Parts: sequence; C-alpha cells; structure tokens
Amino acid sequence: MSERPRIVLTGAAGFLGRRLLRRLRSTHHVIAIDRQPRADPDFSDHPNVEWHPIDLADPGAVEETFDAIGRGGGAEYLVHLAAWYDFTGQAHPEYERTNVEGTRLVLERAEGLGLRLFVFASSVAACGFSSPGRPITEDTPPHGEHVYAATKRKGEEMLRERARRLRSCIVRFAALYSDWSEYPPLHAFLETWLSSRWNARILGGAGASAVPFLHVRDAASFVLRALERADDLEPAGVLLASPDGAVTHRELFEAATSYRFGAPRAPLMVPKALARVGMWGRDLAGRVRGERPFEQPWMADYIDTRMEVDASRTRRRLGWAPRARLEILNRIPFIVENRETDPMEWYRRNREALAHLELRPSFRVYRLLLKHGEEIARRYAGELSGEGGGAGMPGYGRLPADEREWIARLAVHNLAQAVRAGEKRSFMSYCRDFAERRAQQGFRVAEVVHAIRSLERICLETLKRDPEAAGLDRAMRDYVSMTLEFGIDQVIEAYEDAAAGSGANG
Repeated sequence: MSERPRIVLTGAAGFLGRRLLRRLRSTHHVIAIDRQPRADPDFSDHPNVEWHPIDLADPGAVEETFDAIGRGGGAEYLVHLAAWYDFTGQAHPEYERTNVEGTRLVLERAEGLGLRLFVFASSVAACGFSSPGRPITEDTPPHGEHVYAATKRKGEEMLRERARRLRSCIVRFAALYSDWSEYPPLHAFLETWLSSRWNARILGGAGASAVPFLHVRDAASFVLRALERADDLEPAGVLLASPDGAVTHRELFEAATSYRFGAPRAPLMVPKALARVGMWGRDLAGRVRGERPFEQPWMADYIDTRMEVDASRTRRRLGWAPRARLEILNRIPFIVENRETDPMEWYRRNREALAHLELRPSFRVYRLLLKHGEEIARRYAGELSGEGGGAGMPGYGRLPADEREWIARLAVHNLAQAVRAGEKRSFMSYCRDFAERRAQQGFRVAEVVHAIRSLERICLETLKRDPEAAGLDRAMRDYVSMTLEFGIDQVIEAYEDAAAGSGANG
C-alpha cells in the first residue's frame, strides 16, 4: 500500500475542523493544528493524527512546526480553517492577530511544503449583504463592512498575491450549523422564540432578514470534494459552499414554533426604528447587570437585509450539492428536539460556540475535569492502592486492582457531572450510596473520608497545572472542594445512621 496522503488541518479542534478530522483520518495522515488539542482521546490518540497545539500567530511556533512538517515529507493539502469571530461588533485584537497575521505566517510557511492545494476558509459574509435581484456569486467582491469580513478580505488578497507560487482556492462558507444549532444567532433566536419570555413572538422589521445556512456535515463533504478536484480548480479561485437563496427569520420562526407548539405562532412585527430603540435599551440594561444580551444595537442595521446566494457555478464545477434532508428548514425539528430532550448537551455545545461570551466558571472547571479526567482517575486509583503514597486506606488496598480503577473512574465522572450541572445534590446522593456499601464491607469512616480528601488533593494539583485554570481558584473551591466536602458530610451521616440503627437493633 502507498503511504497515506498528508494533509495539514488548522483549526482542527473547531466546529468544522473536528468533523473534517473524523472524515480524513481513515484515508490521510492528518497534521492537526490548533491552540488546544482535543481532550477526547478519540482525536488526540489516533495513529493517523499528529497533533500540534500551537498559536498560529506565534512566529517561532509556526516556524518550528512547519519545519517539522517539511522534514516529515511535507504535505499534499493544507486546509486553513483557524480563525477568530464573534458577534460583539467590536474590533477584538484576535481578528488582526489570528485572522490576518496568523494566515500570513501559515501562507509563508506553506510555500515550502510542496502542496497540491491550499484551501482557505472564507465566508459569504465577507461579501456583505446582497441587493434585490443580485445574489452573491463567485465573482462578488468581498466588500463586507463587519470586522470579520474585512479580515477575510485580507486573507483572500494574500492568497491571490501568492497564486503563482502556491496553488490555492477560496471557500466562502454559508452560516454553518448542526443538529444542535451551534450557530450563535440561531441559538439565540430559538432560546427566545421557544421560551415564555415577553419577547418570544417579536421579530424585527418584517422578519425578512435572511442568510444562507449549510449543515456542518455538508460543509465537510464540500471540502473533501474540493480536495478531490484540486487539479481542476482555478488558482486562488472562489468556491461557494452554500445552497442557493437565503432563509428568513420568519421562516425559521414558523418552522421552530410549529414543531414545538403543534402549530406556527403568529409573530409580532416591530418596525426597524422601534426595534433599534428596544435593542439599545436591553443592551444598556444588560451592561448594568453585567450580562449583555446576544442581540446588540449594531445588529439593527441589518434588519430585513438579505444575504442571498447563487452557487450554481460552484455546483457544476465540483459536481456537489447540499443534501435536501440537511437543509435548515428540514433540520429545525431535529434541532428543537435536541434542545428539548437533552438541555445540558444543548447548553454545552452552544456555550462553546458563543466564543465571545465568558463561560460560566462551573463549566470551565467541568471542561478541565474532562480534559484531565483520565490522569486524575489514574492517580486516584494509585492512591487507593497505596502506591501513590496514600496511607490509612487499607480497605481499598485489599480490593482487586480493576475494582479500584472502577471506583476512581466513577468518582471522577460523578464529580464532573455535578460540576457541570452546578449543583451538589447528585454527588451527595452518590456519596451516601457508596458510604452505606463501604460500611457494610467493614471500611472505617475515617478511611472513606480520607479517600475523598485524596481525590480533592489530586484534582486541585492536576487542574492548577493547566494554564486554562488561571483565575479559577475560587471556582475550583466552590465546585470541586465544596462538592467533595458536601459528599464527605453525607459519608459521615451515613455511618452515623448505620451506627444508630445497629444500636437500636441491639
């Protein structure tokens, strides 16, 4: 068998990147680049995946990484997905740092890899909104006014400057979403429309604001098809990864409320001028409370504007089309169903997608526990055996090794779930249940309490080594130490109740 083709994938841990990684790793050797490698071993430990957790705006790190890629044989393809975006409307420094400077560094180093194709991820948003009867096509210049659009325009310009030295293509993606939404505007709309809030039925203007949507699975298929047709593409040519047309807020509203409530709700239309005043007032109130709403005053400028697309030329060129069953209006029932049946997973996925919002401290600690869970469980099992220096736990030391490992994994899992939910009751119940079993097995209460305190120490030692734990000391005390402390209280109470029951029976 010939050696697997080598492909560099930046933003490999991102929304589209991790989907592409799943598809590519069975057929390619994937050189995955991201600021943070995925905590999931399914990504980081795969034999066909080579991780480089670097900051693409760090010249030294980029040089070292790309030199290593070159020594390893270069690569046939590079898909550059890494980018910063948010919905604040502000010129965050990361726009220039990651989207412009990071892209420049990657392009400079990519020229020495012997690539067949460099794929640059841009956006139809780079073109701004279309005028009636003139949809966005492959020839539309990237003249969008948003700061994100401006940085994508600079990236496209850099590719064209290198067109003779580096074979490339520009992919302008529609708004990407999944069956969990994971697209911040759509998430914000659904959270409002499907709620009992006072503004649940309000739509700005005529509800005619419209953008094209593309399911993330179709987006991954699009990139793979572009790689297959690498030799047939125009140098620095534009491809539109988008369905034709655009979907309005009103269409989304009717589809979502129809599925959730059994019939579409009648929206209340608010004139654009009045909507602007309302958005300004809500944002001002949010600033005072320290929790600004997603919809901010600058968004009022785009009420009833359309970003309509005609991607027919790209479809002919690639022989690709988005699947009808994955069109946004056909997926709304799946999205709403996921929201209703697994609200915690819905929250987790969409909070990660809202990159510009600060995650709840409890959720940040939960992510750290997921990231280091294997290490914590391994150390804890060793502590229970006595190998980790743990003294005063002879009962645990007499247990079979596989049972100690199971106890350690279960404890870490239950702690993480309690932290994720931001409540201690589930962990307290878990502790009481196992305390009753330990008492029946002859374990002393001091031994069980000592085991939980050992878990606390191991958790804090492990988490605090991670740079992501900076500023989380209080959160780790509140959500790790105090959760375990509440668990200890239940252990002691279970032993006391057992002793009282024994005395009464005696």
